[in-house]
Amino acid sequence: MAGRVRAQPPNGNLHAQISRHTITSMRKLFLILPFVALAACTSPSMQGIFDTPNAPAEAAPAPTLDPTPPPPPPPSARTVDQFDTTTAEDRQEALVVQVSASEQNLGTTIASLGPPTEPGIWLKTPLVTELKQGRVEYQGQSINLELRPSGGAAGSGSQISLAAMRLIGAPLTSLPELAVFAK
Repeated sequence: MAGRVRAQPPNGNLHAQISRHTITSMRKLFLILPFVALAACTSPSMQGIFDTPNAPAEAAPAPTLDPTPPPPPPPSARTVDQFDTTTAEDRQEALVVQVSASEQNLGTTIASLGPPTEPGIWLKTPLVTELKQGRVEYQGQSINLELRPSGGAAGSGSQISLAAMRLIGAPLTSLPELAVFAK
């Protein structure tokens, strides 16, 4: 190493000199970065990305056999009682079950809780292809309800309304196995 001369910074600390240079460069980068990001937000491809929708789209009411279906729950609904808009008369009518010889046993299905914002006493199931009256049995409890086609494949399971789930006495978080009958 006799022939090589190494340049040293004035204070003799090469590492400190490099660190100061790196910090200065990083400061410049952080000062420029917000302006670059702001400029990107005004590009046409970024317009509206952070906008919130003005109002949620209202879903069309589900087809029903009931000439006077219960109203949908209010937007402020938070409790089970607020979501269940069926009347006492509707619930009583569902509980008066008369088994007839003309009923058709459609089979069994596993049901989950359907959309609580969809009012009424119903079961959406792949066991039917058209809207019809029927009934379900669960652990000895039987109720009348509306059978709605789900459009799902056979064996894909069903959805039961909040009101119907309460009437059969099934826990809302359970997956009850229901016997389904068409009238």
